[in-house]
Amino acid sequence: MRRLLPLVFFFISTCVVAQIRLPRLISDNMVLQREADLKIFGWASQGEKVTMSFNGREYNATASESGEWIISLPRQKAGGPYDLKFSGKNEIVVRNVVFGDVWVCSGQSNMELSIDRVKGRYPEEVATSINAFIRHFEVPDRYDFKQPNSDLVGGQWNESNPENVRSFSAVAYFFARDIYEKHKVPIGLINSALGGSPAEAWMSEEALKSFPHHLKEAYRFRNDSLIQSIEAGDRKRMTDWYATLAGKDVGLRERWEANEVDDNEWNETKVPGYWADGTTGNVNGVVWFTRTFDVIERMTGKEGSIELGRIVDQDSVFINGKFVGTTGYQYPPRRYGLKAGVLTPGKNRITVRVINQSGRGGFVLDKPYFIAVDGDTIDLKGKWKYKVGSTMDALPGQTFIRWKPLGLFNAMVAPLTKLPIKGVIWYQGESNTGAAKEYETLFPALIRDWRTQWKHEFPFLFVQLAGFMERKEKPMESNWAMLREAQRKTLRVANTGMVVAIDLGEWNDIHPENKKDVGQRLALHARKLAYDEKKLVASGPEPVEASFEKNKVIIRFANAQNGLVSRGGPLRYFEISEDGKTFESTEAKIVNNTVVVMTHFATPTVVRYAWADNPDSANLYNIEGLPATPFELRK
Repeated sequence: MRRLLPLVFFFISTCVVAQIRLPRLISDNMVLQREADLKIFGWASQGEKVTMSFNGREYNATASESGEWIISLPRQKAGGPYDLKFSGKNEIVVRNVVFGDVWVCSGQSNMELSIDRVKGRYPEEVATSINAFIRHFEVPDRYDFKQPNSDLVGGQWNESNPENVRSFSAVAYFFARDIYEKHKVPIGLINSALGGSPAEAWMSEEALKSFPHHLKEAYRFRNDSLIQSIEAGDRKRMTDWYATLAGKDVGLRERWEANEVDDNEWNETKVPGYWADGTTGNVNGVVWFTRTFDVIERMTGKEGSIELGRIVDQDSVFINGKFVGTTGYQYPPRRYGLKAGVLTPGKNRITVRVINQSGRGGFVLDKPYFIAVDGDTIDLKGKWKYKVGSTMDALPGQTFIRWKPLGLFNAMVAPLTKLPIKGVIWYQGESNTGAAKEYETLFPALIRDWRTQWKHEFPFLFVQLAGFMERKEKPMESNWAMLREAQRKTLRVANTGMVVAIDLGEWNDIHPENKKDVGQRLALHARKLAYDEKKLVASGPEPVEASFEKNKVIIRFANAQNGLVSRGGPLRYFEISEDGKTFESTEAKIVNNTVVVMTHFATPTVVRYAWADNPDSANLYNIEGLPATPFELRK
């Protein structure tokens, strides 16, 4: 019997190895690229015969020594749905497959951000999102510094409908919807994006050889012990900080969330606002906020909601002593549901416990703060009372290993490259603003790298950084402006398109909610570059030539053949320099589809437009309503 057991185990393991296995992308509801030479692939045991049945025909392959098999499928027209049946020593049926156009949607959080985060802005779009020919696949967040992965660790294709669409990338969904409405071709969206990620994390080892400092960092993180040590240190530091914080927090011990709390000795402040601007100063730790408000009887006994804008960094919300909701970091909007019975007629109390790890804690300005029940609202802005629960030294930031060079390419891009795509849409750059000059070469290298990996010069469409941070009436030196200029220069790479988004940002939110216009502007570029609408004006004015003359600069633009317009008064946000260092704001005007910028400098050498973190009042557009790109032109 003992002699038989190894044979039994060998037989079982051999059977397991022999099973046909497909990559995660080749699964139910998938979209395959139309009119492309397709290589359908998977794994089986060495030498195993694999048959794929599709549309009344059979296609065959034999697994190689490594167990991989590849079946060539002739070019297919848009259409479906079809089933793909794979037969060998087992059988797999992939159902509801369509042929259409597949777009990889990548970058950082503004591409990753889902419809669920902005559903309050687009209720009609969510309600009418049923479309079996718009499909979305979310690539799981993962990194690997050692080697390109052959498959993903998870993920599934989902058709668009009011339930599924909430997990779709918002930018990608609105992009797909516009393309589908115009061309009626199935659209597959592969959402491979990760918040906070810099461009170098999305580049292959070969591409990073041109950037040795990034490659050195990638090699450093091939050490598993190093990663484990860093992660353990981060966990311990954070755990200890929060444990100390909780132990010191007087508000927790004395139950300050309770209705009966005596707040007569608490200080007064205004919400929204930051406590660093008040008498408390810029401290870290826990600060409790409370106020009372009146509720009319018809608002009670019903479900409702509360909006508390954004809070830096973490919040726990209580109404009448009952827990309402919590958010663990500063970026998401605070939108919590209220159960029936939470609100009572007459006086009610709201209490918010705010934890701040470092920097300026408090309630972000210019955001909504209210309670809503059946059309009735209660404004929560204004006077609140507050008291410090405990103070702490700032919590040092953690090491985001997932953002290191190479890791995301290996795990989240490499597994996609064996299947053809129509193109890429990309929204990224915020995390590279500290090295904007490098981005001038880094970003074009990424585009070339991806085209090399796919062996296809596909359209690469990207979003220029939106306006962010405090509005400035005049231009200023800005890393964000420099990054936008690096993005603009990337248009020198063939078959690229750039969405200008300075007018779609929010000064107080790095994640602006207007993702519909971003998606639609990306779709304009796709229609022009990928769908052959050659005469379409897909972007705003782009400078192509500047003539530097005495006391003036004359700028000629592309995408302005039908006319330039100045929105809301005279042109703003132009500046000129004579020495390339000192800039002065100056008058500009539209003359025969050019812009003439006047200056007292006799020999101007540099002209800029919309050069600031948030050039809120920049107002040069084309007649089609698309904004001009920020730029810097030198003589």
